[in-house]
Amino acid sequence: MPEMTLVVVFVALVFVSILLGVRIVPQGSKYVVQRLGKFHSTLGPGLSLIVPYIDSVAYKVTTKDIVLDIPSQEVITRDNAVLIVNAIAYINIVSPEKAVYGVENYILAIQNLVQTSLRSIVGEMDLDDALSSRDAIKAKLKTAISDDIADWGITLKTVEIQDIKPSGTMQKAMEEQAAAERERRAMVTRADGEKAAAVLEAEGRLEASKRDAQAKVVLAEATQLAIRKVTDAVKENELPAVYLLGEKYVDALKNISESANSKVVVLPADLPAAVRGIMGALKK
Repeated sequence: MPEMTLVVVFVALVFVSILLGVRIVPQGSKYVVQRLGKFHSTLGPGLSLIVPYIDSVAYKVTTKDIVLDIPSQEVITRDNAVLIVNAIAYINIVSPEKAVYGVENYILAIQNLVQTSLRSIVGEMDLDDALSSRDAIKAKLKTAISDDIADWGITLKTVEIQDIKPSGTMQKAMEEQAAAERERRAMVTRADGEKAAAVLEAEGRLEASKRDAQAKVVLAEATQLAIRKVTDAVKENELPAVYLLGEKYVDALKNISESANSKVVVLPADLPAAVRGIMGALKK
């Protein structure tokens, strides 16, 4: 019976030793092995053997790309504007032993490093430049942190600026400034339009006055020429002129008598004498 117990214990010990000594590393991972508390080796994907009770798997590290979300933070630009910035970084662990032994928590360390570098880069820029220069910020940020995390056996694949926007109070101030600028431009446009309309109206009145004066001059000259021609044609023979002027005079009196507000129509007692008087005045 004791012999049987000893065999069972031995078999169990062998089984446990095999379990402790055989390690199957999945694809996309690496295991960091310590021997008696000291770094010994790194196990790649597949079946690996370690020394039971002496070696132990201290860390299991992924070799796939890791996505790090960089928390939002307030950043003050060179012209004292407050921006809220957050980013996202893609890293890959190429030396697991450096990552686990070189820094206490490489995830937290990289997040803090990106945040600090981002504050420094944006702090050297003006507000307008910071809002419109994401690619420049990205390039500077990648250059700033790549060398630092390389010491930890980590490669920075890329870093992207997810969002960069003014803070709530700054955005409200910018909206008010933009509204005031739009109102100012509208007022300038209205004033320019009114000024142009007034100038055009004045020029129109001036042109109309000039043309009216020219028309009056032409009409006066035409009337004078007509009178001279009539005078030259009539000369001593007054009868045709008397007839024509009398006819016009009668028509004018007729129009006056037909108007709604006419009261009294006065006819000269001697129409021919009146016409001759007019003719005499024209000759002079």
